[in-house]
Amino acid sequence: MAATSNPKAQGQVPRPSASVVIVNSRNEVLLVHRNPQARHFGGVHVFPGGNLDRNQDTSIAMTAIRETFEESGLLLASSSKSSTVLSDEFLDDSRAKIHSQKLNFQSFLSDHGLTPDIASLLPFTQWITPVNVPRRFHTQFYVTFLSASAGFSSGAKQDRIPKPNGGQEVVSARFLHPEDALAEFRAGKITFMPPQVYILQTLSEIFKSRQNMPAERERVQKLSSGPFGRMVINPRPLSAPDKDGRSILTYEGDETRGGSKGRLHRAQIKSGKGGISEMTLQRNFDVLTEIELHAFDTPCKFKL
Repeated sequence: MAATSNPKAQGQVPRPSASVVIVNSRNEVLLVHRNPQARHFGGVHVFPGGNLDRNQDTSIAMTAIRETFEESGLLLASSSKSSTVLSDEFLDDSRAKIHSQKLNFQSFLSDHGLTPDIASLLPFTQWITPVNVPRRFHTQFYVTFLSASAGFSSGAKQDRIPKPNGGQEVVSARFLHPEDALAEFRAGKITFMPPQVYILQTLSEIFKSRQNMPAERERVQKLSSGPFGRMVINPRPLSAPDKDGRSILTYEGDETRGGSKGRLHRAQIKSGKGGISEMTLQRNFDVLTEIELHAFDTPCKFKL
């Protein structure tokens, strides 16, 4: 039986947004825990990111950098002045003003001789919310590798983390290895959305060590520059949830979505509070060498 769709959602244009998977020297990725009281994705763990702000962002990549700064305090930018040192207190104050629209992000960067590190952002798939979901987003995911000199380091260290007050969107942030993040998800300790599980599982198949190696970085870069990095994924429910609340989402390239017979590109999920409580990814092809391009539509462009 086909899943029923929300007529209002079908006519809704997905909102442009961006999210960044930040990888440190220990192959850990930065996850932020959204405020449980947040209007969207409350209580879910996600990569830093948010919606395009046409008053502040000149590109979707700028959205990714601005939102990362607002949500984690981590500024993906470099200074043209070697003598420029911005204190944590100043960065905290600036971040709060940018978040509350009292300070323009572009002005903040230019006033302090800062250049956003757009070139460091590696495209790592786009995702479009299914048509049966009330609020829809078109999200560009990126991966970037963090230098050892950045504000964050590893593990449980928490520098410049938003406090759970004043309407902040994030209550905590930490670095976790993809395998550890997936283990916590399977144990029910944290909640994700399908794109996070998909990307974390993809990275867990690459980051086999606990120290970032050149070969691992190279594989991520190859994925980014190849068909995988350009994939636009439009999940579609294959059927209504069963008696246990589990359902199947199919992705482009699945045998039901333009792929060859026997090709699986889908996930079995079980919805939970705010996100999903279970997800099993079924992908029986190599994402570096075996993506069937004919199964994917022309990549969508973001309108600024």
